[in-house]
Amino acid sequence: MTEANGSLGSLDDFIAHSTEMLFVARGDGALLRWSDALGQAVGPALARGTTLTDLFHPEDRCTLTTRWEQVRGGTAPVELHGRILSAEQRYRPLSCVVRGARTDGLVYGSFRDAPPGDGAQGELARLRERDRILGALINALPIAVWAIDADGTYTYHDGKGLAAAGHRPGQLVGQNIFELYGAMAGGIERALAGEAVHGLSEVHGCVWESWMVPLSEAAGHVRSVVGFSLDVTEGQRAHEALQTKLDVIEAQQRVIRELAAPIIEVWDGVLALPMIGVVDSARTAEAMESLLEAISNRSARFAVLDLTGVQVVDTKVADHLIKLVRAIQLLGAEGIICGIRPNVAQTMVALGLDLSAIVTKANLRAGLTHCMQRLSRRSAAPRSSP
Repeated sequence: MTEANGSLGSLDDFIAHSTEMLFVARGDGALLRWSDALGQAVGPALARGTTLTDLFHPEDRCTLTTRWEQVRGGTAPVELHGRILSAEQRYRPLSCVVRGARTDGLVYGSFRDAPPGDGAQGELARLRERDRILGALINALPIAVWAIDADGTYTYHDGKGLAAAGHRPGQLVGQNIFELYGAMAGGIERALAGEAVHGLSEVHGCVWESWMVPLSEAAGHVRSVVGFSLDVTEGQRAHEALQTKLDVIEAQQRVIRELAAPIIEVWDGVLALPMIGVVDSARTAEAMESLLEAISNRSARFAVLDLTGVQVVDTKVADHLIKLVRAIQLLGAEGIICGIRPNVAQTMVALGLDLSAIVTKANLRAGLTHCMQRLSRRSAAPRSSP
């Protein structure tokens, strides 16, 4: 034990007196040990428990957070680039190489000055520009951007949309999404299993359209999930209100269609269909469907089409009426047309329509009288003996 403690003490001495900017941190990025060279470069801002994120320029922290997941997820070296606040209170461009250790959960790393003309600086500039663009979107749009690790613990939580849910940026970092939302986090399980998920959910009184993207290691294991949630509450409420109005309109149109072509059972086995106003092909087709269904359901023997209120009949409508009477006959009933106006009669004649096989009457009363007489004859006819 004494020898082991001596080894640890020697390691601490080596780190402390190294001429390189070395450090040891916990898995969450909190610094535990550092070399004197790093302490001199950073100055009083460096203290036990200070995180690497605190040292980086605010514009570079998003990149650090994203790359840090790679550090925690494996033991391969990861190179970071950013600007570190120096003892002179100015940001100093540095490169950082970090590596995690699975045995003790610690992270070991070192800083060095980024050489002039280093390609990493160009990459860093591009990352900063991307971070500025993403930051502008996050702060301007009603969205929430978040990330969780493989256990469901929040590692990133930001966006203007958080205010609608009563949250502050970063408020949920360190908390577990399954403990917070339980069964409502079902899509998260699918994302952690490697599936890209997109869907709607209602949380905190808001409707969110969310995209969840799994991030995998080289071996294919999901190490984290990045989420993008858009507050679509206003649009969803407007859609629901519009759908309600459309349902009301459809119900009203259905009532209007029924009133425009009401099917009346005037006697047992006798149906009447009075048609009023302008009759077009669509309305005639709807009347045909309704009347044929009523004849079949009620086992009607007669169907009287009353055209007294019809002012104009064109070629297609007249053809539909003829077809309707023939369809009635195919169902075993008799179709009767009554109340044809003089101008409608002239149109039918001019069209060359053959009405010789169709019973026509002057008005509805005459049509119903015809039906009553036919029913009376059938009931008065003698039955054949068995």
